[in-house]
Amino acid sequence: MSASHTLLKLARQLHLYIGVFIAPAVLFFAFTGGLQVFGLHESSRGSDYKPPAWLAVAAQLHKKQTDVLPQRRARPVENAQPGATPVPVVSAELAKPAAPLRHPLPLKIFSAFVSLGLFISTLLGLYMAYRYTRKHVVISVLLVAGTIFPIVLTLL
Repeated sequence: MSASHTLLKLARQLHLYIGVFIAPAVLFFAFTGGLQVFGLHESSRGSDYKPPAWLAVAAQLHKKQTDVLPQRRARPVENAQPGATPVPVVSAELAKPAAPLRHPLPLKIFSAFVSLGLFISTLLGLYMAYRYTRKHVVISVLLVAGTIFPIVLTLL
């Protein structure tokens, strides 16, 4: 075997093993990122929508690498005298004139499409890893390790 052939074989094996190990994380980030594009992980003020707990935790893991959800603080008020009607504080940033509105929907649709494409591509890669290798045990162990390892790190 020539040196270039040996190097190419090694590169393919590294690609296979690393790809299978990180595939669960790629699937997680593709899925949660796709949901975050449309803001399904958070509620907005004045809305009665409350995201499911699993979605809020998954989004927090995606964004901040922690499963601890931050607590929303109440907005500060001025004239907080007993019996007085509270008046919300308006920050200087809110008082500035708004920038021209852009329509984010086309970019959101594209981002969701990329997320779906990444998810499907990763699943196809896992299928090919099992289909075109003789080392099914190694692939299975790497896939399980790639799933369990981040869970253990989250619990530490």
